[in-house]
Amino acid sequence: MFYFCTLFDSNYLSRGLATYQSLMKTGEKFHLYVVAFDDDAFNVLQQLNYTNLTPISLADFEDEALLAVKPSRTRAEYCWTSTSSIILYCIEKFSLSHCTYIDADMFFFQKPSILFAEMKEKSVLITEHRYTKRYDQAQKSGTYCVQFMYFRNDAQGMKVLHWWRERCLEWCFNRHEDGKFGDQKYLDDWTTRFEGVHVLQHEGGGLAPWNVLQYDFFLAEGGILKGQNKKTKAVFDVVFYHFHGVRLFEKSTYILAPKKYLLSKNVLAYFYEPYLKILNITKSQVNSINAKRDWNGTQSYEAYQEAKNKGWLDFFYSNFIRRFTK
Repeated sequence: MFYFCTLFDSNYLSRGLATYQSLMKTGEKFHLYVVAFDDDAFNVLQQLNYTNLTPISLADFEDEALLAVKPSRTRAEYCWTSTSSIILYCIEKFSLSHCTYIDADMFFFQKPSILFAEMKEKSVLITEHRYTKRYDQAQKSGTYCVQFMYFRNDAQGMKVLHWWRERCLEWCFNRHEDGKFGDQKYLDDWTTRFEGVHVLQHEGGGLAPWNVLQYDFFLAEGGILKGQNKKTKAVFDVVFYHFHGVRLFEKSTYILAPKKYLLSKNVLAYFYEPYLKILNITKSQVNSINAKRDWNGTQSYEAYQEAKNKGWLDFFYSNFIRRFTK
């Protein structure tokens, strides 16, 4: 059994549930703990009553240390501040032997146990951004990405986790300052600062807009999605993709990633087309319980026009995907 945790609010509900459903589809034995960052999301999760999912209210999760810094953080900064605390909360509250934090905008194609297997006896697992050279932001945003992080409930794992939580409580902001950025730059020296930290080697874990240009993708026998490194020619199973930067607007219009990240037709077809379909299906399922709000976090078409005027998207992305979502 593998234990995962994440956080999201109502605007990310369809994405969080898509992540959950993708885990279910892999056949992995798992349980997902979700800290709901607003009451609407918590209430819907309670009503869904999924066997493998435990919703946690913000009121139950927050402690004095978090509440003390909350007024000084933006909503996004507070989410970043809370990440390490969520992992610690779940381990302590539910007496877990381990816990893995996952971002709510990820989607699994294969069992994540494939990735854990290479850790052996290590206590912490972190994932590199693996930036495509033209997009390398490691110096500012960090070598490692806070997206898929495993902590074992042992002396080494807890030492790292407590240290990270203390640093995030001290400073966690959406700016670059003294070698820090959010909760992420803290990870840069973990392999030398601590013992028992493993850096994921499997290229099928951590696929994202900032590195996906390095690979070609194809369906193998049995419909298994595989990737191939263009440089090394190494072939691997796709385990998960991180849909960073996806924004949904009215009139079936989308921004799939920040403009600086190019997405090939191959990537659009195998990742983004099915993902957008799943988000809309999930949204419809939640609407049967509560249709009072938009669970996709859909923004107005005017917001789309504003983004277009600022040069935040490429029409190729939105026009390509629109064909599949009418």
